[in-house]
Formats: sequence, structure tokens, C-alpha cells
Amino acid sequence: MESPFLSILTLVAVVLLVVVTGGIGYLTVADWRDRRRRDDDKRSSRSATPKRR
Repeated sequence: MESPFLSILTLVAVVLLVVVTGGIGYLTVADWRDRRRRDDDKRSSRSATPKRR
């Protein structure tokens, strides 16, 4: 039979793994969204400025 200490330790390890994985996913999505927004701003500012000859 398992000891209660190992059960709790396993549960804590799984919870921490889920939290860390969720944090990495959040940071990845936030970085992708910010990069997309910067690219859109760069494109819109490029099209708004007149070209020099």
C-alpha cells in the first residue's frame, strides 16, 4: 500500500507541472499576440507615411 506522503508528493508534483505548463502556454500566446500587434502597427505606419523619391 502507498504511503500518504508519496500520494501527496505525487499530487503536488502533478499540480506544479500543470501550473508551469499553463504558464509557459500563456507566455507563448502573449508573445505571439504582442508580436502580431507590433507587426500590424509597423505595417500600418509604413502605409501611412508617404514614400520619398
